[in-house]
Amino acid sequence: EVHLVESGGGLVQPGGSLRLSCVASGFTFATADMGWLRQRPGQGPEWVAAIEERGDKTYYPDSVKGRFTVSRDNAKNALYLQMDLLKPEDTAVYYCGAGNPSESLGNRDLWGQGTQVTVSS
Repeated sequence: EVHLVESGGGLVQPGGSLRLSCVASGFTFATADMGWLRQRPGQGPEWVAAIEERGDKTYYPDSVKGRFTVSRDNAKNALYLQMDLLKPEDTAVYYCGAGNPSESLGNRDLWGQGTQVTVSS
């Protein structure tokens, strides 16, 4: 069973940075595409980062491109999301997701429990 545990969320000021971590278990992490998704208040879930199994290619939507960086350490079964130049609109619960964005967005069993990120003055 896919099990993902996120950490690193918190309260930051606009323009600040946070680094989220995700530890995976229950599946072969090194052969799985991974990513991050978020859910803003009153909105549906959206993907914010995706990374191929070896970590050599990454993908981002325009909303976070240039500000967010996803990475992974397959030896540690760990996924990371470095978030810089944070904006109030980035406030959301952030989830680690197994598989590509279309897979994770359509199946909540592939998400972790989430970590809250709040960007406010």
